[in-house]
Amino acid sequence: MIAIQDDSTADVTTSMWYDVGSKLDPEGRSGFAHLFEHILSRKTLNMPYNQIYGLTADVGGTRNASNGPDRTNYFETVPAEYLERMLWTHRERMAFPVVDEEVFNRERDVVKEELRQRVLAPPYGRFQRFVLPENAYDTTAYRRPGIGSIEELDAATLEDALAFHEAYYGPDTATLIVAGNFEMADLRAMVAEYFADIPRRENPMPLELTAEEPKRTEPRTIVARAPNVPLPVRGTLWKGPKAATQDTAALEVLSAIMARGDNSRLNEALVRTGKAVDASFYYSDGEEAGMIAGFAITNPTADAAEVKAILDAEFAKIRTAPVTAAELREAKNEILSSALRSRETARGRAFELGEALVATGDPKAADKRLEAIAAVTVEDVQRAAAEWLDPQGRVDLAYEEGKENPSEWANPAPFPTFRTLPEPTRTPLAVRPEAERDPLPQPGLKPSVEAPAIVERTLANGIEIVAAQTGEVPFATMTVLVPGGAKSDSRAKAGVANLAASLADKGAGGMGAQDIAARLESLGASVGATAGTDGSFFSLTAPVANMEEAGRILATMIRSADYPAEEFERERKREIDSLEVALKDPGAMAQMVSRPVFYGDAPYGSQPGGTQQSLAAITRQDLLEHRQTYWHPAQTKVIVSGGISADRAVALANTLFGDWTSSMPVPPAITEAAGKAGPVRTVVIDLPDAGQAAVYAGMRAPSRSSEDYVALELANSILGGGSSGRLFEEVRTKRSISYGAGSGLPARADEAYLIASSQTQNSTADEVVQVFLDEFDRLGSEPFAADLVDTLRLYLTGGYGRSLETSSGFNNIVAEFLMYGLEPSEAARYASELQGVTPEAASAAAAKYVSADMATIVVVGNAAEFIDDLRAIRPDVEVIPAAELDLSRGHLGAGM
Repeated sequence: MIAIQDDSTADVTTSMWYDVGSKLDPEGRSGFAHLFEHILSRKTLNMPYNQIYGLTADVGGTRNASNGPDRTNYFETVPAEYLERMLWTHRERMAFPVVDEEVFNRERDVVKEELRQRVLAPPYGRFQRFVLPENAYDTTAYRRPGIGSIEELDAATLEDALAFHEAYYGPDTATLIVAGNFEMADLRAMVAEYFADIPRRENPMPLELTAEEPKRTEPRTIVARAPNVPLPVRGTLWKGPKAATQDTAALEVLSAIMARGDNSRLNEALVRTGKAVDASFYYSDGEEAGMIAGFAITNPTADAAEVKAILDAEFAKIRTAPVTAAELREAKNEILSSALRSRETARGRAFELGEALVATGDPKAADKRLEAIAAVTVEDVQRAAAEWLDPQGRVDLAYEEGKENPSEWANPAPFPTFRTLPEPTRTPLAVRPEAERDPLPQPGLKPSVEAPAIVERTLANGIEIVAAQTGEVPFATMTVLVPGGAKSDSRAKAGVANLAASLADKGAGGMGAQDIAARLESLGASVGATAGTDGSFFSLTAPVANMEEAGRILATMIRSADYPAEEFERERKREIDSLEVALKDPGAMAQMVSRPVFYGDAPYGSQPGGTQQSLAAITRQDLLEHRQTYWHPAQTKVIVSGGISADRAVALANTLFGDWTSSMPVPPAITEAAGKAGPVRTVVIDLPDAGQAAVYAGMRAPSRSSEDYVALELANSILGGGSSGRLFEEVRTKRSISYGAGSGLPARADEAYLIASSQTQNSTADEVVQVFLDEFDRLGSEPFAADLVDTLRLYLTGGYGRSLETSSGFNNIVAEFLMYGLEPSEAARYASELQGVTPEAASAAAAKYVSADMATIVVVGNAAEFIDDLRAIRPDVEVIPAAELDLSRGHLGAGM
């Protein structure tokens, strides 16, 4: 057990880490450790199916689980008074899990849907999950995909699951990490009470594996193909060292030099030259072996052979010539800054510690990693590069569109064989009748935690400042909110606002793109910028000691971005190419299609990222005019939070923006952005090669400032609020036809749409649509019980409170309030606002806004597999081939 006390939070995180990962999948059962991660979360002797969801969400908490090659973890974050209850649930799952036909079959179907959604549907899913591991490793278990295959999942049996649990799950394979607000003596007593009597595994299988990766001595080349690959990939694989070995830190630094940030070598050689849309280089280390990969997604107008030659030249360069001192310093600062960010919360610290611990067995490994990175020298990087990027040990790879050819890219090394587990010997358990179940532990004392004070100031030029010290970790976030947003774009030039924001770092105040990137990255700082629907956001994160220097760069970007012509042309082309990738993904396409379908030709119907046609029409002058028109000090808001005092934050904002003036008039407000509500529609985009179907359903909803908004937000949490929502329960838990389903109510200045979404097999798209429609009618017609509304208030305030604990989360919430004319101090009053919503008010909001006959449906997928059944539900279906789609107009090109 490892405990991390933090009395600044009102929450506690419990996480149980088992030394059981996909490397222990039995022979012929790839994906089994991941499948069992799902199984163990479902039933126990005293918990019926999925009660764990309610035990966390209904008190304002959250839970999940994850699986990797070397470990599986189960974790919850809840109000601190529920610590004992969470420990009880971990005891139940460790000692008394119920693994029966219902759990096994349901969860296997869910995992198959997860595989389809994460691997088969995305354009590069097969490449990442199948092609890379098959060719990176020869003899170790990492060669098999951790998510498995449909065929081997189908072959698995309930007896396999029982045997897997007996072989690997017990207190002797587990580490408990508790982080947050608790008393150490109380924690020790509870751990002794709930875990001391659980016996070790009776017939344990060893966790250690003996296979070692041999050195690869002959290069080889593979060409892999898949049906939905929009842009080809070129790259190279090498074997790498295990975790926590001599060259681990040096290779992590090397990877940052190669591909982390805009000032990295591959970005300079491939992306800035327009040869590639994206370039990656990373080192993945594990307990048994490691891998190194460098690859690029090529620009459609580029020669793939030339891209490969550039990659090879960069690999040779870092092998044979030392990196510069500046590159070394920049890479270290980026890595250390990322670590600071992950440590902002007790939960983040628990996860960093857990990942390092299970990989090394050393509870101090996370800190030792940072010490090792700080000690890396130029010579260390060159030595590691020369050792591990050996040309004789490379696998050159290409990934292209075409008919799948797994036999042609299979590793020629004999496929390893794996363990076959002994037959299970224990008598399977069953859930007790409700009257016989052990009672739940009652909540303890609720800790008293003082919320950070929110300081508000207005500068002489009209800029509003909001500041709060949200933590003690010396890391901060500054968010700058300016008007404009996607709703300010003309439909013919959709994407102007987003390009103006995202390209502001390509030139400003006499600094070029590489100068800006180098300066920021050397400070361990990062800047992100994007256009939302109603405004544009800039976000700077950096160690507190570097905030002023990094902030001066951000201020220069906002005040004087000049969009150099060469940078503009290249980045515009890159955005166009990225859209080509997105339009092969049914989920991404459904999201884009839904905007013009919901809002027609009104400003909200514009695509924030533009269309391929609108981006081609945008000029550099359009960006300059947008910046000059909309980025105005009189309507700018600045939010600063993190490990920086509020007074210091206000002074910093004044230093950076206090003298900003503009000769332009204050930009006018954009009214009627949502337009008039259009007719209810059912739209199908036929994407024949889609690995899944994506389903979106939307109903017109109130603006963020409307009196109905919070009441409908509460009602929506019943419909689609996380794992306890009705959509998740019906689509995933009961039917196992999707990895997940949910709904959300976005905040908008004008009327919004409440949107439900899910991805499923093409053949079950109509079933998901029917579930959505049934649940809409149910929500809009049933009165809400008082106790249900009480638990949902806790669910919403819990997620809200966790967001406020991070500087980025705090800034996002306050920025939303400011954008929609609400007071920043209302961020601290959200719980009381929810408390003021009665069950009757929430029911009335649902009845007003939610019903099947109000819902517009969008389905993207292989229409041949569901169109007839969908027409039985909604006869008036519009079917538009994906190749004919026009995302710029509400008609989508139908009949044009």
